[in-house]
Amino acid sequence: QVQLVESGGGLVQPGGSLRLSCAASERSLSGYTLAWFRQAPGKEREFVSAIRWSGGTTYYADSVKGRFAISKDNAQKAVNLQMNSLRPEDTAVYYCAGSYGVIVSSTYNPNMYRHWGQGTQVTVSS
Repeated sequence: QVQLVESGGGLVQPGGSLRLSCAASERSLSGYTLAWFRQAPGKEREFVSAIRWSGGTTYYADSVKGRFAISKDNAQKAVNLQMNSLRPEDTAVYYCAGSYGVIVSSTYNPNMYRHWGQGTQVTVSS
């Protein structure tokens, strides 16, 4: 069972930046897709970004394109989400998710991910 541990959430003013990290316990992540989802109070969990460990293909929700950047750290077996130009509507609990064998068309679907982190709160407020 792969364990995912997130870190890096917090409170930031609008326009500010935060960096989230997600460390995976698995020794080999070949064929693994790691993604970030978020859930605001009273709303459904929504896709934010994803990266395929093999090849490094990245995916972004339209709402975060140009502001967020996902990257992987091979040595640390971790994925990072750099969030810039944060807006109040980015406020949510951010979850790291991962799974093997996620096909491209299912990248945005939270039901396709088997492993989940505990979540980290991101609050954007003045």
